[in-house]
Amino acid sequence: MSYENLHGRGAPPPDYHASLAPVSEPEVAAQEDGVRPNTYEAQRCPVCGRAGAQEWLQAPDRLHGRHEQYTLVRCPVCSLVWLSHPPRPEEMHLHYTGAYHQLISAGGQNSPHRWRDRKATLTQYKQSGALLDLGCSSGSFLEFMRSESWELYGLEMSAEAARAAEARSGAQVYAGDILDACFPREYFDVITCFDVLEHLYEPRQVMARVTEWLKPGGIFYVLVPNVDSAEARVFGSYWHGLELPRHLFHYSPASLKFLAESAGLQAVSLETRRNFAVGTSLRYVWDDACRAVGIRRTPAAYQAEACLSWRAARKLTRMTVLRSLRVLAPLVGGGESIHAVFRKELSRPEVGPA
Repeated sequence: MSYENLHGRGAPPPDYHASLAPVSEPEVAAQEDGVRPNTYEAQRCPVCGRAGAQEWLQAPDRLHGRHEQYTLVRCPVCSLVWLSHPPRPEEMHLHYTGAYHQLISAGGQNSPHRWRDRKATLTQYKQSGALLDLGCSSGSFLEFMRSESWELYGLEMSAEAARAAEARSGAQVYAGDILDACFPREYFDVITCFDVLEHLYEPRQVMARVTEWLKPGGIFYVLVPNVDSAEARVFGSYWHGLELPRHLFHYSPASLKFLAESAGLQAVSLETRRNFAVGTSLRYVWDDACRAVGIRRTPAAYQAEACLSWRAARKLTRMTVLRSLRVLAPLVGGGESIHAVFRKELSRPEVGPA
């Protein structure tokens, strides 16, 4: 998920469309490490609207090795977790570095099995029709779905990425903000949103737009990290899925279901799946341990490819320690990724007077 893919419309408005000039890596690295105020006042939940949210944890941007602390709070009613006092939208480009984009791009391009699994899930519910992929990036998923059965569309904030996605997939890809898009009402049979929703400033408004664009009986297939997963519970502030401050919201199955139902969608499939990245979380623990004794390691975002011996050691760890953790993980919590399919209800015929 890249910064250009985000976008629900940012809060606080009038500066949202301020210029987001690219920032070089040295400039990013030179940003002063600061600490946000640790005072916290209860906020209303952005999804269910209930007051009484509680501080959940504090953590920095571990991917880039920064020290500024961010505070996450949790709603005791719907279980949503969100970033309190997030960076303003016009500041967010500082946290989506070139190194971050390279990591995400490499992950998307080198995972054809990912698209195969998602297509298999989607086609259980729809086998043809108009499909819109929100935050389509370079168009890898749209390319995988390309066939005579599908009329493909994409939405991507970056104009450059949108043109690349069009060339790659043959889909019609529109550049712009989700909430500014002007798709016809009840046009799409399927809308997909993979690893995007957690980055958006206004999830309720985005979900309402999804409902508006879906045909009656259409489906919304969405993936987000699971904040109640085994890894999240074990690693806490070291969990790789926090991705602070890029992930603004952290969903559990319950909070995601509440959000979708509040927009008029009904869950037809809601499950968690294992998506282990224990190695990254363990690395963050190790980075802190080294820092405590005066050793400063290169942050994960900027680390060069590991040498052959280190790669062999990682493979051995995956075959031994991680295999054992896979067996034990279900005793601690759910899978690391939420896969959810929601359906817009079929229109009910109007009943005239008797």
